[in-house]
Amino acid sequence: MIRSPHHEGEQAVQRRAGEGHPGWGSPMFDNTVQPGFAAFLREQRMLFLGAADADGAVWASVLTGTAGFVDTVDPHQVVVDAAPVPGDPLADAFTAPRDLGVLALDPRTIRRIRLSGVARRQGGRLRIATEQVLGNCPKYLQRRELVESDAPVGDAPAAVRHELGPRERQWIAEADTFFIASRAPGHGADASHRGGEPGFVTVEGPRRLSWPDYPGNSFYMTLGNLSLDAACGLLFLDWERGHTLQLTGRARIDWDPDHRAALPGALRRIEFDVERVVTIDRAVPHRWALTARSRFNPPPPASCVAP
Repeated sequence: MIRSPHHEGEQAVQRRAGEGHPGWGSPMFDNTVQPGFAAFLREQRMLFLGAADADGAVWASVLTGTAGFVDTVDPHQVVVDAAPVPGDPLADAFTAPRDLGVLALDPRTIRRIRLSGVARRQGGRLRIATEQVLGNCPKYLQRRELVESDAPVGDAPAAVRHELGPRERQWIAEADTFFIASRAPGHGADASHRGGEPGFVTVEGPRRLSWPDYPGNSFYMTLGNLSLDAACGLLFLDWERGHTLQLTGRARIDWDPDHRAALPGALRRIEFDVERVVTIDRAVPHRWALTARSRFNPPPPASCVAP
């Protein structure tokens, strides 16, 4: 697929924010997996994905394995030797080529890289033809140590709902990290992360969340996509137990300065309307222990769960 050399969504957000400049963001990065990035990928135990399912709903997901389950065929192709989690909304998404965003994150070193491209599952492997590869700074990443890598995974079916129950609402209210998937016509898919102190995500109700948008690198890859296509997906990982909580819905950028006044450190506020909820208990075999939160995290809002 031929991509536009300019991302009009990113440029629109940059102009409104008074940041960046023409050519800043996606146009800065090519599709080459440099040797240092390739070595980093081979060390990883998990990858976070962003893509749309067959119905067009956008989801964030995770794949896990032992070190080496991610490798490069050449500087423009990445292969992932891992089966999807049963019940994951993207489990059957890559039988045909599909836009994919990937975030490789190592909580031990708080290093991360992002790549995007087109992926297709071939046998037990996911093959990705890269279109964009970049490194990201460690801002708002929490440091964690891997304490177990082969805990038993569950065999209970995924639970699917259309709104958040009490368990999911508390889970989100206590989270210090989530992963966000987005896409835009002509620009492919993206996977990124958001982090802060526990409580930085506010549960407004059973079908609405909001969170502050903190200062970053001014690329606005996620917000640029959302300005063109509001569909997105969120993934909350229970780091200590291996459970996953996935949401799909639609997001809106709230630029009203009065609405962000109660959000320390925020430049904007993002609202997310929930359309579907998927929880999978013991979805992944890894267990992580928190060792330090990011020194960049602003304090959370005064309240994170609506009564």
